[in-house]
Amino acid sequence: MGCMDERIVMVDSGTGLKLTEEQLDERSAVATVQLRRRGVRTGDTVLICLPVGPDLLVAADAVIAAGGVAWPVPADLDEGSLRDRIRASGARVMISDLPHALDAADESRVRVVMSVADLGELHPYPGSRRVCAESDRAEG
Repeated sequence: MGCMDERIVMVDSGTGLKLTEEQLDERSAVATVQLRRRGVRTGDTVLICLPVGPDLLVAADAVIAAGGVAWPVPADLDEGSLRDRIRASGARVMISDLPHALDAADESRVRVVMSVADLGELHPYPGSRRVCAESDRAEG
């Protein structure tokens, strides 16, 4: 059941889909865990090359929550400019789904590339327990 006063933090101009504050918090929390599992630590620069929209917002929020430094790079840059920005960042982690951004990261310090889907994985390990629900906590 939704709350009458759900706070909308973003409306995707391409799809019209709304992102609520609660959805942002949930997605960012999962993404933060995934970033830490991939080695992002306090002070690490993380490149984010995604189109403007909810995924960009979630990624930036998660990088900051993980203690990293979010380094957004416009998704519509040409490959040469993109390559220059990626090299200038010194980052070893990049979040992007864009083929031209992945190509531009070649011959840079980027060693870990995460997609938007990677940020949303709840169960990355086989046999992992599902996310604990309120009813599960009451059993113990």
